[in-house]
Amino acid sequence: MAFLKKLSKVFVVLILIAIAFYLGVSVGESIRPEKPEELDFSLFWETWDVLKDKFVEPSEMVSEEMIYGAISGMVKSLEDPYTIFLDPDETKRFLEDVSGSFEGVGMEIGIRKGQLTIIAPLEGTPAKKAGLRAGDKIIQIDDVFAQDITIDKAVDLIRGQKGTQVTLTVFRDDWNTTKDFSITRGVIEIPSLKLEMLDQGGEPGNDIAYLQLYHFSEKASSDFNKAAREILDSSAKKIILDLRNNPGGYLEVAQDIAGWFLKKGQIVTYEDFGDKKDRKEYKAEGNERLLYYPIVVLINQGSASGSEILAGALRDNRDAKLIGEKSFGKGSVQELSHLSGGSSLKVTVAKWLTPNGDHITGIGLEPDIEVELTEEDYEQELDSQLDKALELIAAME
Repeated sequence: MAFLKKLSKVFVVLILIAIAFYLGVSVGESIRPEKPEELDFSLFWETWDVLKDKFVEPSEMVSEEMIYGAISGMVKSLEDPYTIFLDPDETKRFLEDVSGSFEGVGMEIGIRKGQLTIIAPLEGTPAKKAGLRAGDKIIQIDDVFAQDITIDKAVDLIRGQKGTQVTLTVFRDDWNTTKDFSITRGVIEIPSLKLEMLDQGGEPGNDIAYLQLYHFSEKASSDFNKAAREILDSSAKKIILDLRNNPGGYLEVAQDIAGWFLKKGQIVTYEDFGDKKDRKEYKAEGNERLLYYPIVVLINQGSASGSEILAGALRDNRDAKLIGEKSFGKGSVQELSHLSGGSSLKVTVAKWLTPNGDHITGIGLEPDIEVELTEEDYEQELDSQLDKALELIAAME
């Protein structure tokens, strides 16, 4: 997997095998210290001196760790779960994670309303096979309570060598109590997509191209190009695009895929830097080959970041109907800045907007047609969301 769009922006996708939302991160230059004249650090040093002088276990006081703790506290005060300080060891693991192979349970997590939440278990992974679902709340990781821990700390606790186990205590909205999931970690290989040709009733056929995108990895772009050519060479005239449990990926991949469905030059997304500078436009630059295919899009709580951008672009530009459940609401951009001593700071620098100017972060996309999967659906392996998509697209010309 390529790292950070060749040292540029990616959405930050946190795959519990390794990365913390590796999409949305870019690598910045090392920061040069610039001390604000108006700040008085005397309280910090006064506290430092009292601790050094009076703490009962002076041997437990490691100056370097105390500094890291102070910096982490400063960053945490911003109350942004994706702005995170990484000490040298955490920085090394992060860089290795986004550039190599992964071992872990295979899911993406985030913070929703202050609670550590599963955004999406990835297809074919131990997390998916164990029965974890998008929207599940992680209460405890082994013997560590998950309240108030950072995403990166949670990733560090959950991932590990293949063959080892981790126990997650999970709460689901339909439950009256929590449930423990003991999961054996494995090597994570994430497929890019799945393409099937269906008839109007959802059986194998040749009327409808059902395209499920699992992730916007670098490989997904070439895989999608192959799938798109298969659609063009088939007799299918309509498309169901399934973005459920797709936690995101590289911005350039989402932009490239959007170019198959949109007119060249149409807005895919805006990058909003707040009051600092003007918005940056990302436009469709593709071949428009799938522009005239009627399309509906499936989303759920596990649709985040890049999948929200693609779904929003299709909705705003083509009036594509979104079916399923409200998406996660992950639409911020992080930049990775290297600090002295091998530490780093991952800081939110911008937010993504849909072509109509709608914010994604903390809000998500509302489906045009809401369909929830019930416990009975899961138990009987039914897909009422896909059934609704088939029903809707069958009536389209």
